[in-house]
Amino acid sequence: MATFISVPLKKSSEVDLVKPLSKFVTATYPAGEEQGEYNRAVEELNKLRKNALGRPLDKHESSLEILLRYYDQLCAVEPKFPFSENQLCLTFTWKDAFDKGSLFGGSVKLALASLGYEKTCVLFNAAALASQIASEQNLDNDEGLKAAAKYYQLASGAFGHIKDTVLSALNREPTMDISPETVGTLSHIMLAQAQEVIFLKATSDKMKDAVIAKLANQAADFYGDAFKQCQYKDNLPKYFYFQEVLPVLAAKHCIMQANAELHQSILAKQKKRFGEEIARLQHAAELVKTVASRYDEYVSVKDLSDKINRALTAAKKDNDFIYHDRVPEVKDLEHIGKAALVRATAITPPLSQKFTDLFEKMVPMAVQQSMSIYSQRKAETINRLVGTMREATNLCNGVLASLNLPAALEDLSGDSIPQSIAEKARSIVQQGGLQSIEQLIRDLPELLTRNREILDESLKMLDDEETTDNELRTKFNQRWNRTPSGDLYKPLRAEGANFRNILDKAVQADQVVKDRYNTHCDMIALLCKSESELNAAIPSANPTKTLQGSEVVNVLRSQLAQLDEIKKERETLEGEIKAVTFDMSITFLTALAQDGAINEEQLSGSQLDQLYGAYNQRVQASLRTQEELLGQVQTSHQEFSSLKQSNTEANQREEVLKKLASAHDSYVEISNNLREGTKELYCSNAYLFYNDLTEILLKFQNKCSDIVFARKTERDELLKELQQSIAREPSAPSFNVPAYQSTPAAPAGGPTPAPRTVFAKPQPPARPPPPSFTPQAASMTPTSAPPTGPPSSNPPPMAPPSQAQGPPYPSYQGYPG
Repeated sequence: MATFISVPLKKSSEVDLVKPLSKFVTATYPAGEEQGEYNRAVEELNKLRKNALGRPLDKHESSLEILLRYYDQLCAVEPKFPFSENQLCLTFTWKDAFDKGSLFGGSVKLALASLGYEKTCVLFNAAALASQIASEQNLDNDEGLKAAAKYYQLASGAFGHIKDTVLSALNREPTMDISPETVGTLSHIMLAQAQEVIFLKATSDKMKDAVIAKLANQAADFYGDAFKQCQYKDNLPKYFYFQEVLPVLAAKHCIMQANAELHQSILAKQKKRFGEEIARLQHAAELVKTVASRYDEYVSVKDLSDKINRALTAAKKDNDFIYHDRVPEVKDLEHIGKAALVRATAITPPLSQKFTDLFEKMVPMAVQQSMSIYSQRKAETINRLVGTMREATNLCNGVLASLNLPAALEDLSGDSIPQSIAEKARSIVQQGGLQSIEQLIRDLPELLTRNREILDESLKMLDDEETTDNELRTKFNQRWNRTPSGDLYKPLRAEGANFRNILDKAVQADQVVKDRYNTHCDMIALLCKSESELNAAIPSANPTKTLQGSEVVNVLRSQLAQLDEIKKERETLEGEIKAVTFDMSITFLTALAQDGAINEEQLSGSQLDQLYGAYNQRVQASLRTQEELLGQVQTSHQEFSSLKQSNTEANQREEVLKKLASAHDSYVEISNNLREGTKELYCSNAYLFYNDLTEILLKFQNKCSDIVFARKTERDELLKELQQSIAREPSAPSFNVPAYQSTPAAPAGGPTPAPRTVFAKPQPPARPPPPSFTPQAASMTPTSAPPTGPPSSNPPPMAPPSQAQGPPYPSYQGYPG
């Protein structure tokens, strides 16, 4: 029965994916059908992980399919959630597949807040399971041979992919089983076994001997490469040295080369090169003899040896009696060609045939981030256009109020409330009057205090955890090998500093509002009174000249009507600007698919220009029209004032009317700032204008809480490992017992053999290290063993005294290149 190497699976600790992912979904997506669908997908992902990693897996294709589905889902979900230590922090813990780590004490278990680490370990398990499934195949039939070759090539590709990506996926040294050296060696081994299976299939299919010889020689070459990978790397897991891997590789190299020589000898016989036939059979016989004497407990070559010896006996007999052909030296034989019919499977997700992305409708994080920045740019554009129009309207109102317009035109009688003032008074009363603004102003300190408390609590959590981390780092020094909290929290602290700056500016904004309110408080209170009280408070003035029907009054009224029309147009234009919508996600997704990256600034700028370019032109046209009309109004007002006879009472009345008009405008602006802009007062950019700061700070607090909790979990796990490591350390230095106090012991029979996990044969006694290869161009021949003698005072490592007379494995001088 053929012996093939398979790899044990890694074991993972349980991880709750539901809570952190659902929390992110709830915080990111509005309540509704979409949020519910994503939360259900999160639960399905958690179930998929439990099925893939939370139970023993059978050596069957269905189990491999589950692992590959989970790996594909990890690849699909990685760009859609912000997995990192300082954002969406998920800690994955995996044990080394080879249990004891490296010969130099490599990590047995590693916990990392990295989805790349989870992907790497899952892919390792998929490769390991593929190697186990391949080793279970029945190689006596065609289907079994095809399946074995397929799974060995998949395992080789997966291990090779890990070799190329593991260091970039992790931000620290990996466990020994997934180190580039280990997985690179495993990839070579799996590829060699795949080539051997192809050789077996070619033999079963009775292909031409020339083809079979090349396939066997290529397999021998692959096994030789795999052996060298093991032999010349001291930092590989002990698994390679104590689980028969090296002796099997050395034996397989000899066996495949012997098969190549056997089939090439048949080809030589067909070409009547009888001397070459005998030389190749003699070389093949030497190779299998070496395997039988050195590696008989790992692989059986009896059938192959008998076949070669029978052919060699017949060939020698025929040559001695009939052909008398000269038998050349092995080094003079023509090199056998090679034919590689296997290649490592490319790891390009999806690997599962039944994969369906659970988060298919969720856009990648790159698109989400681009959408967020685009929304900010859009809000800034809207705010700029709307702000420009509102500033122009306020300027217009201020100019008219300074000219006492339109009240001056409505107050030609001099003893009644002008219509515009009466409308302004009713408007203030309808909006809640003085009490409404006073209540909003009283609420400002409470809102500010609440936001400061949330921010202070959030930053205190970071401070406390960082202090603990620094204390433990000082205590354990280099053993405390995790990312320093100070480095990890830099983005959060920068965000907190930004919020602190916003709150400081809010205090200044509060004072501006209060000062403006105090300036106009008396006039606002007057506008809140009844019509009779308001009329009594306004000084009366008897005009000495009637201007009713004069041309200048009609011109002024026409100009004021045009200004009112401009204001109404701006209100309509503001609504249109705010109502503009466009789904930029499609544009970003297309760019990501085509270019692999998103040039957000260019795409957003182009789209915003297209959406708001026409509106910007209309706003600018409105400003120019207002500027021209205000100039005309000021000219007409000068003429109106020169025609109107003034006196002290008239001046007092006009001054009061101006203050009332200005008080109304200030009331509206303050009220808008307090009602609609309570969020704006605390903000320093347009993005936060449309968000309530308290809600944003609560999200910030949750983010801080989540990362601190994850760091605490990681800290407890690392402390537990350190405590166990310290407990295993010797408490005192070792010392030698004097010879006269020791009791002679019987000679040891050798170290306890390691359990056999990958081969069908029973476990033999432990063997010393495998052979070494040294270059030689032509052949592989075993060196002679040293003379038998008494045990040396310094026997080779792992060699029992009874075997000290010579090395149990041959030392090869080389193999064909």
